[in-house]
Amino acid sequence: MSFEIKLPLFEGPFDLMLFFIERDELDIYDIPISKITNDFLDYIHHLEKMEIEVASEFILFAATLMKIKSRMLLPRPDLNEHGEEIDPREELVRNLLEYKKYKSVVADLSDMESEWMAKEKRGNLLKELQSLSKVEDVDAEMQHVDLYKLLKVFQKCMAKMASRTEETKHTVIQYPYTIEQQKNFVLEKTSFKKQVPFTDFIEYKPEKIFVIYTFLAILELLQLSQVTIIIGEGYNNFWVEKTEPVAAA
Repeated sequence: MSFEIKLPLFEGPFDLMLFFIERDELDIYDIPISKITNDFLDYIHHLEKMEIEVASEFILFAATLMKIKSRMLLPRPDLNEHGEEIDPREELVRNLLEYKKYKSVVADLSDMESEWMAKEKRGNLLKELQSLSKVEDVDAEMQHVDLYKLLKVFQKCMAKMASRTEETKHTVIQYPYTIEQQKNFVLEKTSFKKQVPFTDFIEYKPEKIFVIYTFLAILELLQLSQVTIIIGEGYNNFWVEKTEPVAAA
């Protein structure tokens, strides 16, 4: 017995974000970026499992959310020209508010259109009578159809079908890594050695996506105070050291 799972389709990534915010009654000015990123990625993964093509704008938006998440995990926040801390979510919140404003306007215009279409229009009576008096002579039209015209119509139909099948397709690859998995990997490495240079993680598996997931895992562990980083002088590297738990008094 099979079960069919139906997911709501959204007009774009901002529409999906507003859905999550309204569903969980979140403060749009203080978005929990880690949770909202996980929800967004889960939605994309569900679409992939159902073999639904994921639009490029959703993929780009997911990458933007991960970038904001990584910036919020950094221990050194960005500062503006006045020395004030810059919230990485600021641009996202501004765009969401702008989208929400235009979405409400579109809804009002749609209601106005429905109301206008429901009204009876007074047309030109003479023009309507003239159009009704015209009789379409199908037999007369068919007399002017030849093989060349039929071939031209066939070529146009085939060209339209070819253009539909040659549309650009985006393929999303699911990598065999997760942040939680890499966190365990980092903790395991630091348990055998007091200080582990970051280059050791790169040399373990010199793959770009592996290094990115490992770096994000170190940032989360740093935020959770489970590891510390030591930056050396004159070297483009840092060491990761496991934080020893403080014994209760």
